[in-house]
Amino acid sequence: MKIRLVNAGVFTSVDDLETTLTPPAEGFYWIDADLEDLAALQPLFSLHDLAVEDCLTEEEQRPKIEIYESHYFIVVNSIRFDDEEIFLRALNIFLGRHFIITVTRQKIHELRAIKPLLWEEEVNSPDRFLYVLIDLVTDNYFTVGDRIEVRIEQLEEDILMHTKKSHLNEIVGLRSEILWLKRVLGPQRDVIHTLNKKDLRLIDDQLQKYFSDTYENAVKISEIFETYRDLMGNLREAYQSSIAIRANETMSIFTVITTIFMPLTVITGIYGMNFDFMPELHWKYSYFIVLAVMVAVGFGMYYLFRKKEWL
Repeated sequence: MKIRLVNAGVFTSVDDLETTLTPPAEGFYWIDADLEDLAALQPLFSLHDLAVEDCLTEEEQRPKIEIYESHYFIVVNSIRFDDEEIFLRALNIFLGRHFIITVTRQKIHELRAIKPLLWEEEVNSPDRFLYVLIDLVTDNYFTVGDRIEVRIEQLEEDILMHTKKSHLNEIVGLRSEILWLKRVLGPQRDVIHTLNKKDLRLIDDQLQKYFSDTYENAVKISEIFETYRDLMGNLREAYQSSIAIRANETMSIFTVITTIFMPLTVITGIYGMNFDFMPELHWKYSYFIVLAVMVAVGFGMYYLFRKKEWL
């Protein structure tokens, strides 16, 4: 657990947890905690039992905001994409009048990236910290969206150039990830909408317009991933079409080969009969003439098929 006094974006480490119970003369306290730290934090800050229970028992939480007498409990999901799978990590936030507590199971990139932003914007209140953090989490969805778009374009190019069976597994897997993510984006957008529209006593009214901008970004993200879902459907159709075209091309080649060999089979069948009296049967040049005719017929039919673009 790390305790910091944040004053105009400047961080000062605090060693004594009980010091944070008293509002500082300037600034606010940011407590970056792990799940194990909740046992010590709950009685000191009167954190609600249900909120603490959610943090401890639910690994993948639905984004939400719960309003209690002395604090708010807010859950948003941070996103990460490793080119194969999308990961969502719950970011639990307890917002008080003079403090903000962040609780996570795993390390979250946004909590490390927020420090220079707090200093740059000279953040001096926990509600402003909340805005910067949620805005940073929301912006990261755009970054992940760009990487997913690149992955979709790469898949499309690979399918058009050389279709493989493994492409179908990639399409189905990525599409499932996008559909799953879309189900999460709705509740997270609603949380930001609540912060934007609802009259909340722990959030300054002047922050409304800022949360409004974040809400617009959340709506854009939902629309972007809706587009990605449609693109994955189109990509699956392109894969199936490519497989069908390749199958038709293969069948066309086999059909042409079979057609070329049919007259050759007739010729060999006729001269393979064991009759004693057949024309040219005992002529010494018959074998070479038959071979020449077969070659001429074969090349002639091949030329005809090429001319008609059947090959």
